Amino acid sequence: MRNPKPFQKICLTGLICISSLATAFSQDLHFSQFFEAPLLRNPSLAGIFTGDYRIQGVYRDQWNSFTNGYRTGSFNGEYKMPVGKSNDFLTVGMQILYDKAGSAGLTSTQVFPALNYHKSLSDQRTMYLSLGFMGGYAEKRIDQSKITTNSQYDGTAYNPSIPNGEAFTNPDVQYWDGSVGMSFNSSFGESQQHSMFFGVAYHHLNRPKNNFYQNASIELEPKYVVSGGAKFYLDERSEFTLQADYSSQGNAKEAIGGVMYGYKLGDFTDDPKYLLGVGAFLRWKDAFIPVIKLEMLPLSIAISYDVNISTLDAVSTGHGGFELSSSYIGFLDRENSTKNKTLCPRF
Repeated sequence: MRNPKPFQKICLTGLICISSLATAFSQDLHFSQFFEAPLLRNPSLAGIFTGDYRIQGVYRDQWNSFTNGYRTGSFNGEYKMPVGKSNDFLTVGMQILYDKAGSAGLTSTQVFPALNYHKSLSDQRTMYLSLGFMGGYAEKRIDQSKITTNSQYDGTAYNPSIPNGEAFTNPDVQYWDGSVGMSFNSSFGESQQHSMFFGVAYHHLNRPKNNFYQNASIELEPKYVVSGGAKFYLDERSEFTLQADYSSQGNAKEAIGGVMYGYKLGDFTDDPKYLLGVGAFLRWKDAFIPVIKLEMLPLSIAISYDVNISTLDAVSTGHGGFELSSSYIGFLDRENSTKNKTLCPRF
């Protein structure tokens, strides 16, 4: 009997390659801990935190259970400063993204500066309307030597001397990309202890061309993202936070949302030593995502894992992506630090 394994391996490799290219052309990279990469959601979410500066990083390792895994890293930094003597603020930031996907070695790199202006809408409580812009340099490249397809199956086995049937005009593509977004955030409740935000973003506003075949008719589809969240304080020790995103890019749609419960540890609830958070998120028809987060102010660390519930479950056996994130939020020793401000964009 003919051994089917070489042919199956070639088909699987080809499928992963095609999936990688489809991801490049149809849907942006994403994280399950989307709340730890705010600029990727909406550039107008930059600066909406309690502090003068924030540094965040997220690392994702996906699909190692059945293929050469996808590894994605995000790094962003934000610096928030008051504007004059008003309650307005300006945030400058930087978003860096790196991804290496699948057996074909599809690598993506993005370096995007960001700028966000927060306009105060009230003198009595925290209420801001923010307008943010982000854009910069992006690159995608693929390692043609690692591509294997079923065209290289000679009827009995894989034959690397047979052409793979793929002809990339340019395996290394550079382009410029940009995004714009608006958001509204406000405190609410009897003593204004709760907070919420809502935002809308438009990514790839210049519709850059980023395909390896140099086809002028193929552009990166614009992506629309609607984001929202609310934080409620249940008592002096406990809180829960709701967050959700809905995005649309060409034919690709994604909805993700969930809840985190936080409990303050230590003797002083107004300045807790630790905040332990547990929660779960759902990416609709794709993954169930439990999350554990520990805040050791000003540092926080979170771990999550995707339990696959999509049509790939038969292949992945429920395994999905592991994510690790960290965040550092601090105040500067200055007269106009947000620590001394009664009103400030925060969530």
